[in-house]
Amino acid sequence: MRKLSIVETLGLDEPHVRLEQARLAILGDPYTPRSKWGLSSLKIYRPVLSVRTWAGHKPANRKVPITNFFNRTQTPISQGWSVRKTQVCDFRGKTATYDSHNGTDFTIPPGIKVCAPAAGVVRRVSSEFHRGGLKILIDHGQGLITTSGHLGRSLVKEGDEVELGQVIAHSGYSGIDALVAFPWSPPHVHFNVWLNGVPVDPFAKPEEESVWVHRNDPKPAQSNDHDSYIADAWNEEALDEIIQSCVDPVLRHELTDIAALEERACHTIFKRNYFPTRFESSRSPYLDEYQRKPRLYLPFHRDEYDGVSLLD
Repeated sequence: MRKLSIVETLGLDEPHVRLEQARLAILGDPYTPRSKWGLSSLKIYRPVLSVRTWAGHKPANRKVPITNFFNRTQTPISQGWSVRKTQVCDFRGKTATYDSHNGTDFTIPPGIKVCAPAAGVVRRVSSEFHRGGLKILIDHGQGLITTSGHLGRSLVKEGDEVELGQVIAHSGYSGIDALVAFPWSPPHVHFNVWLNGVPVDPFAKPEEESVWVHRNDPKPAQSNDHDSYIADAWNEEALDEIIQSCVDPVLRHELTDIAALEERACHTIFKRNYFPTRFESSRSPYLDEYQRKPRLYLPFHRDEYDGVSLLD
């Protein structure tokens, strides 16, 4: 486990920038509704698990606790990012999630190795304090993208090709979440899976195909596991439409100025998912529509974890 500074762990570099981003998260701006929270938000906290995890404790069974799953009944994003529990349902029909949660929260101490869950190309490494802190986006091809957020330190850069199981970062708890909820909210990696440009739950209901190789019991890649990256075919006309539909002129110009098609596409998918109210087009930027299939391994190293623990 790597020792990180408090600045790395919480993502507190450039404090003036982080302060402005925190203000945006709380109050919103002309393109982004303010975040919503209430008394039901307190149900997200797990103080005992949080204190133990901040102290560096890892479960004796080597299972990563999952504290929040993908919410299958999310509230409309036009109403603002909601950390309340007003209409929640995870893939099991339980309530281990919150209104706007569109990923999986793996609870781990700061400094844990974070790995590539499949082969791919790093398309974006960025830190938005109000949207998950330090994040790494990997394009895995065939319509599949993952992001790992709340990281402490990145070990890769944009354009790097990564192999299945390669260490890409050390975990932290960067972003506004930790400062608002410390020490009652456990440090974790917020893991997003996007298929055809939109968020999906990698866990599967009985009638669905799981995106995890080991179905609903994801495990880290072993030395004999292999995966290969197959580049996507992008619909450049659809991508241009998406970018032109962006109501934020600064962001629209930023995306337009990215020369390489695959980078422009992945950055646009990233921005549309993290700032959805800034885009009016819902078109897919891919030429093909890809189906769910098992591709992903647990994004942690086999030396540290064996699987997951599904908390209620």
